Amino acid sequence: MRQKLTAIDLFSGAGGLSQGLTQAGFEVRAAVEFDPVAASSYGMNHTKTTVLVDDIRNVTGPQLLSAARLDRNELALLTGCPPCQGFSTLQTRRLHANDRDPRNELIFEILRLTRSTRPLALIVENVPGLKDNKRFQLFTEGLVKAGYSFAHSVLNAADYGVPQRRKRLVLIAIRGATIPPQWAPELKRIRTVRDAIFGLPKAGASGDLLHDFPEQRSSRIMDRIAATPKDGGSRKDVPNEMACNCHIKSDGYHDVYGRMSWDSESPTITSGCTNPSKGRFLHPVEDRAITLREAALLQSFPADYQFDTSRGKEHAALQIGNAFPPNLIHEIAKALRRFLNEKCGVGNA
Repeated sequence: MRQKLTAIDLFSGAGGLSQGLTQAGFEVRAAVEFDPVAASSYGMNHTKTTVLVDDIRNVTGPQLLSAARLDRNELALLTGCPPCQGFSTLQTRRLHANDRDPRNELIFEILRLTRSTRPLALIVENVPGLKDNKRFQLFTEGLVKAGYSFAHSVLNAADYGVPQRRKRLVLIAIRGATIPPQWAPELKRIRTVRDAIFGLPKAGASGDLLHDFPEQRSSRIMDRIAATPKDGGSRKDVPNEMACNCHIKSDGYHDVYGRMSWDSESPTITSGCTNPSKGRFLHPVEDRAITLREAALLQSFPADYQFDTSRGKEHAALQIGNAFPPNLIHEIAKALRRFLNEKCGVGNA
């Protein structure tokens, strides 16, 4: 009997990575998430997966395998997206704060659980800055000592069916086999903001809570938004008398209070994705920021994907912005599935 395409998702968040894995034919048996609200979102959409709501440092390999109903060496894929803030470019600018951020050490929890559960394959995702951190070298050296070959690359989500420019470091490792050269084949067609969110019902009256959360902005801000040219306009296009004082005194970040363009990809969807002061998050033509639903669609979540909003709009935006875009992992997982099927005898014959 062939080994099944089973998976365990570490640092699962609201389930973006698990969504892509499921779409690619993997059965995600267990997940680990520290934030109970994000874990609640995960459970809303992945009802057959056992979610361990705990600090990953408290979770053991046998505990994971028990939750997944597997024995050691039976797991096909272990995935992990540890917190990335400590490796971000912004953090590096702040007096190398990444070296002191305790979240940086969590990548070694993936190594610990890899050694314990012995998956056939591993996928790890993070910001590109991780590859230049000493911990990444130590992590990959640990994988080699554990019997894994690995490859990694900085991928742009826009090349994999995600309507968004988002660069992420993705590492894939396989036990007892060589990584195929084309482990992350790009798609030929780029999806745009128009492809993702054009034609949605009017925000505020759609019946979808994620699309209907009200905005609360001053009249001055609303006037400034209305004055921003449609379909890609920038705050630099707004008259000085309507601009923020801080933007007049300092060039700052050019994208804040900018509009998305219909026929290009969106900028990176972050935890501030519904706040125009955090980036180019204004709707292409309507005088408002994008909604939570629009942000989720730009992350390539399905249109009916649910998020726990019990902690408010900002926390829901955090869940969406922190997610691994499902379409990106879907394409990677499809290629991995074919390789595991052909070379390792895993999955359907």
